[in-house]
Amino acid sequence: MSTTSWEDRPDEKALVLACLSGQRTAQARLYDRYAPAMYNVCMRMMAVQEEAEDILQEAFVDVFSHLDSYRYESTLGAWIKRIVVNRCINKLKSRKMNLVELTSQEPDPEHDHSFDFDEQDLRVAKIKKAMNALPDGYRSVMSLYLFEGYDHQEIGEILQISEETSKSQYSRAKVKLKEIMNNEKFKL
Repeated sequence: MSTTSWEDRPDEKALVLACLSGQRTAQARLYDRYAPAMYNVCMRMMAVQEEAEDILQEAFVDVFSHLDSYRYESTLGAWIKRIVVNRCINKLKSRKMNLVELTSQEPDPEHDHSFDFDEQDLRVAKIKKAMNALPDGYRSVMSLYLFEGYDHQEIGEILQISEETSKSQYSRAKVKLKEIMNNEKFKL
């Protein structure tokens, strides 16, 4: 596995330095470059457009306020994404997500292929709508696992829950998502 050094990303470093020097055009370029992807992260985790928009704005305030603490140890996009994910998680925690421990009767979500997303012939819009209908706990774990690429141990650390609770939420989210999507009343 190779690591990327700043020599491989001189445009990012120049952009960060220009932002730190107060250049408004550089700040606008940074926002324009990363905001669309970060908005998608917010939407996947929050499900409510207004909340996603608010969190995105708050996250970019954090980005610009703390840009001087960016240590160039990861890509700028990864650093910004972490801020966005943390903002989303803090908002979800303030709503008191209901997270349930894994029970012995539930299948291990890592090995349960009864609902394989790749094999389903479903439209993206229907999946998004169904994801938005999931409870916060289910949706946040599923989003972090499937879309953001975190493993259950990392999700547990991020959400301050056990790895087993993360697995449970993911397992239950898959079942609930399938139930929502198979419900004849569920329409686009």
